[in-house]
Amino acid sequence: MKIILFITSLLFATALVSGQDSTAKKPLIISGYAEVYYQYDFNKPVDGNRPGFIYSHNRHNEFNLNLGFIKAAYAAENVRANLAIAAGTYVNANYAAEPGALQNMLEANVGIKLSKKKNLWLDAGILPSHIGFESAVSKDCWTLTRSILAENSPYFETGVKLSYTTDNSKWMFSAMALNGWQRISRVTGNSLMSWGIQLQYKPSEKILLNYSNFIGTDKPDSARQLRVFHNFYGIISLSDKLELTLGFDIGSEEKLNSTGSNNWVAPVAILKYAFSQQWSISGRAEYYQDKNAVIIPTATPNGFQTNGYSLNIDYSPVKDLSIRLEGRTLHSKDKIFIKGNSSSFNNSFITSSIAIDF
Repeated sequence: MKIILFITSLLFATALVSGQDSTAKKPLIISGYAEVYYQYDFNKPVDGNRPGFIYSHNRHNEFNLNLGFIKAAYAAENVRANLAIAAGTYVNANYAAEPGALQNMLEANVGIKLSKKKNLWLDAGILPSHIGFESAVSKDCWTLTRSILAENSPYFETGVKLSYTTDNSKWMFSAMALNGWQRISRVTGNSLMSWGIQLQYKPSEKILLNYSNFIGTDKPDSARQLRVFHNFYGIISLSDKLELTLGFDIGSEEKLNSTGSNNWVAPVAILKYAFSQQWSISGRAEYYQDKNAVIIPTATPNGFQTNGYSLNIDYSPVKDLSIRLEGRTLHSKDKIFIKGNSSSFNNSFITSSIAIDF
């Protein structure tokens, strides 16, 4: 009921804004997004669920909504705010641990500019993650489905963020105090804040370099394990039509009741070629190694050690509409994939989607 009332309020606000002078700058913008998909997993999972480490496009052999949201964004000279209510299988998978109506909160944040002359902001609330180059909005990503490293690092975060961008926009720095690793509500029994930073450098219009990290714990104090995580990526325009993204994650977490730490690593490379403004193709190669099941549990001798490849073709007949088709295959060192009544080293699947923003 609360969601229905909120959507009604947004539509009413849209009507008011639309009635104003169209030449005036509008501080309040109402927008929306919807992505419908169909996916076929050749392992044919009986319950219709994809493997547990996949959180986007995670249903087999059915048409479904991956992510749909309506968003109100307010931007004035010294104040900004975002509020987005969402639904879909992405939401069901990623917000399952959150209580009540918080499960539908894609964004809810307020920001204030701290300097009249410099681009220095303080934002607080539910924010998009400062980690990674892939987001929950598939239309903004080069590949239809998310990479394994993106699926298993935060899509969102809750806390306070201090950010500064230089006058020439070449450097951006952010520092965060957070409730945890992809959390809105902090884990029960955890009294410690988590922390993160992001440093971004754009030496030219063709190169973007990024470093992000996370330092904290996502467990109760009684089972505290410090987690330290580093995320690196670069986005390079090789030509007017060809672009390359290289990413690398490395993390460690203290062993429970023991010395030392458990580590995981994940490299990825994505190449995109645009034939025209309407057509493009992207290929991905990736690897994820988590032998000690810090992030992805398997209950197998070698843990999670999986490589994968994908190829997708995209068609955008108009600016705000995207039609996509992707083939993807994953291969693991152990038989971690369920196939009927047995297990398999491999998992191959085809995904298609139609997405629109408005």
